[in-house]
Amino acid sequence: MMPAACDSLLEDIEDIVSAQDVKPHDRQFARKNVVPKVRKRSSQKNVQADDDPPSDSIIPGAQKIWIRTWGCSHNNSDGEYMAGQLASYGYKITDNAAEADLWLLNSCTVKSPAEDHFRNSIKKAQEDDKKVVLAGCVPQAQPRQDYLKGLSIIGVQQIDRVVEVVEETIKGHSVRLLGQKKDNGKRLGGARLDLPKIRKNPLIEIISINTGCLNACTYCKTKHARGDLASYPVEELVDRAKQSFQEGVCEIWLTSEDTGAYGRDIGTDLPTLLWKLVEVIPEGAMLRLGMTNPPYILEHLEEMAKILNHPRVYAFLHIPVQSASDSILMDMKREYCVEDFKRVVDFLKEKVPGITIATDIICGFPGETDEDFQDTMKLVEEYRFPSLFINQFYPRPRTPAAKMRQVPALVKKQRTKDLSQLFHSYNPYDPKVGERQRVLVTEESFDSQFYVAHNQFYEQVLVPKNPEFMGKMVEVDIYEAGKHFMKGRPVSDANVFTPSITRPLAKGQVSGITEEFRYVLENGLNLKACPSAGIREKASLSSRKVMQLPWQQEGGGLKMLSVSLALLAILVTFYYGGV
Repeated sequence: MMPAACDSLLEDIEDIVSAQDVKPHDRQFARKNVVPKVRKRSSQKNVQADDDPPSDSIIPGAQKIWIRTWGCSHNNSDGEYMAGQLASYGYKITDNAAEADLWLLNSCTVKSPAEDHFRNSIKKAQEDDKKVVLAGCVPQAQPRQDYLKGLSIIGVQQIDRVVEVVEETIKGHSVRLLGQKKDNGKRLGGARLDLPKIRKNPLIEIISINTGCLNACTYCKTKHARGDLASYPVEELVDRAKQSFQEGVCEIWLTSEDTGAYGRDIGTDLPTLLWKLVEVIPEGAMLRLGMTNPPYILEHLEEMAKILNHPRVYAFLHIPVQSASDSILMDMKREYCVEDFKRVVDFLKEKVPGITIATDIICGFPGETDEDFQDTMKLVEEYRFPSLFINQFYPRPRTPAAKMRQVPALVKKQRTKDLSQLFHSYNPYDPKVGERQRVLVTEESFDSQFYVAHNQFYEQVLVPKNPEFMGKMVEVDIYEAGKHFMKGRPVSDANVFTPSITRPLAKGQVSGITEEFRYVLENGLNLKACPSAGIREKASLSSRKVMQLPWQQEGGGLKMLSVSLALLAILVTFYYGGV
């Protein structure tokens, strides 16, 4: 009678090996007694087969990955999370597209030019024989487009499973994960906030406080990708902020498709979140608010003014107006009128002296008349916005605005040009020359000639490249002003203040990984070879359901038992058949 080898549940396939069998350690030392046989290759076909092993034999985790992100800060945050997870699993994130084995392209669907760049990058990757994984709003909104056929896609709510998609793509498979995350039927905000990430700037943490929005703007394609409003709980957002400061971050950006609508789906609101966040911001560190549409800020004006006056919050708010014509706003379905926008701006300018109001304008929306456009010009002339994002209208597929009567292309271009000329006709920072300001230094300028800092109103101030200034609060005298910046000279006797509570992570270093995970990485262990220690399970960043082995699946114990019995039967047959 055979021994009861399967009386108990098997934890691992190797449990069916008896104590008398040769161990891997013994095999290693027995290699010197093994005489290899030389097998002649009978044909050129065999040579090719040996040189090109089947795709499943490729070991994921050793490849180089290039990540390209287009679009908003929300998209950039998603890109940072995907980079962090891939780096945690051993992939090398590279800035060199040519040397990469796989391109991860994180797209934006707001405007046609951004999608054109995305499409061209896909074509370039295929021409260069690169593996490709697509992410972001374009494939999420329209995954069946012809130029996306046969390519792997990771949905905007599935970025916590990017490792799975990359692994299978490297093996030659096409994987698409586009589902919505739900809890008891309720849509969730998206991937967890505590995932590993690689911050593009180690000093700046971008936190998405919600996904989706409550609007249904007729020109917007992003709604098709991000969906309806889904907010993260206050506690999770506060915990993420705390972790960021513990990793040396000195500036936090809150982002979403509409920060003003935060919490309406979970019984809270933006001011409640902001007061909780302010409590955990270290002295000298700063918080920047993201874009908010006028309807959702109107009822919180008093509280928002108090928050924007807080010394650890930038007196800055991005409020898109899009047009100063009520008829155009109605066609856009923006759910406010021009007077609502003015009320918000006027109130905040009165209650928060010096506040910076940034806004967006779309030129040439369908049906826009010359009179409509002149109303917009008058609004800009009246408020002289220091930060103005001017967008020529592009009809996006499957949006109501794409079916409306279009403004001729030449007219759209001329209106965009006229508004741009008006914007460049005034210099909002000229009166500030001679002021003494306290600024937070966080990055290097594009031309590498200066460090970039921001004052209390999130106005850009260029300072000398002194390494001691990076990540610090510095007092400067403004001696020059341009259209988009000021230049500051550090005060000779002023103290340089360090807001960070710890040393920032090195550029490219992964944030937010567990101690066990960090131990594996620092000691060069093979993460995939350590399931028995529980490290892989604890470090797992996704619910692994693609190409899982039987013992990794739901009900894995019973499946493993079935596999073990089948293997045991084969071994028994082989043994007695050989005898």
